[in-house]
Amino acid sequence: MSEKKRFIFHLDMDHFYTAVEERERPEIRGVSVIVGSDPKEGKGRGVVSTSNYEARKLGVRSGMPISMAWRMCPKGVYLPPNFPLYIRVSKEIMRIVRKYAVKFEQWGIDEAFLDVTGRVADWVEAEKLARQIKQEIKDKEHLTASIGVGPNNLIAKVASDFKKPDG
Repeated sequence: MSEKKRFIFHLDMDHFYTAVEERERPEIRGVSVIVGSDPKEGKGRGVVSTSNYEARKLGVRSGMPISMAWRMCPKGVYLPPNFPLYIRVSKEIMRIVRKYAVKFEQWGIDEAFLDVTGRVADWVEAEKLARQIKQEIKDKEHLTASIGVGPNNLIAKVASDFKKPDG
């Protein structure tokens, strides 16, 4: 007896908080954006919640002290978290992706696992569906996502990190 082949997607929104901020404030696109506590000109306490890819190129990472981020990136745009906005956008994204899944499991504000077994017949169809989901998110929410495809959650999660951003 052969086991049914499973198709699992891991959706991971690209630098979610900063991407939402850039969408809302087009004037900050293309510069280093850091969401976290107030850096107080390098003397602030607290941590970086997230940074965009421009800031990451300079070494700014989630969880690092905000004072260290300031030393690495003093000309960056530092913003306080806007959780009501992020939650609202997350709900819209999850509403979009949930309809594609046979089983759906949200992980945090910007990640989800989708079991699409039975909706696709093979890996080619799975890739096509993943690209369709990414395009719908881009068209409706003007944000990019990375989607990993695999036979289980672990492999799908590893795959979603493989070609970030927009992978």
